[in-house]
Amino acid sequence: MKLDVLALFPEIIIPALQTGILKRIQDIGGLTINVYNLRDWATDRHKSVDDYPYGGGAGMILKPEPLFAAVKTLNTTSDANVVFLTPQGSPLTQSLVEAMSLETHIILICGRYKGIDERVRQQIVTTEISIGDYVLSGGEIAALVLIDAIGRVLPGALGDFESAHEDSFSQDLLDHPHYTRPAVYEGMEVPQVLLSGHHENIKKWRQVEALKRTAQCRPDLLQNLELSDEELNILNTPKNGS
Repeated sequence: MKLDVLALFPEIIIPALQTGILKRIQDIGGLTINVYNLRDWATDRHKSVDDYPYGGGAGMILKPEPLFAAVKTLNTTSDANVVFLTPQGSPLTQSLVEAMSLETHIILICGRYKGIDERVRQQIVTTEISIGDYVLSGGEIAALVLIDAIGRVLPGALGDFESAHEDSFSQDLLDHPHYTRPAVYEGMEVPQVLLSGHHENIKKWRQVEALKRTAQCRPDLLQNLELSDEELNILNTPKNGS
């Protein structure tokens, strides 16, 4: 996959790309990331990329000319998914991340100030994504969230590739509780089933705990799931009934 990023502040993004999982997936050739300064496509001597909004009002708007020129330069085969990171976009979910990880070329537009000229959205942008119902100073941090989410599900990014498919949301549920040594810490014991070595019982325990945790912390995730009778019984069993 090739991932191009258009930003006014590339220095926010670049350091994060040189560490951890993102560095590893780039080193093995699974992902190529290029970060560009949008001002490189400005045409005036001041390298201006924004201007006042027509109709008045506070804030500045990113101009269409640099964005059109930048995307035309980068999208040489005209098949890139041009993504605009905006609070008005579709919510970023794990299923969307996994779908995007199958693409070959993505161009990320990082907004700044009050927004971008609407003609860019109408003519260039193919996908709009929001990482949450809040406003950031710019799209650079949102771009990093998306890049990291995509990068870690690509083959070779993780030491154990299967672990990416056991994370929260990958199975439409939150993750189950995790424990490590020591088995007893300040009187708090690790559940005996995890010490039993019985892999089938451990798997079942984890499934049950993931379901319970999701019901407790994110019940909205269960609304669109088709739960089995066994899963419904688990959810309907009182906490003191086990």
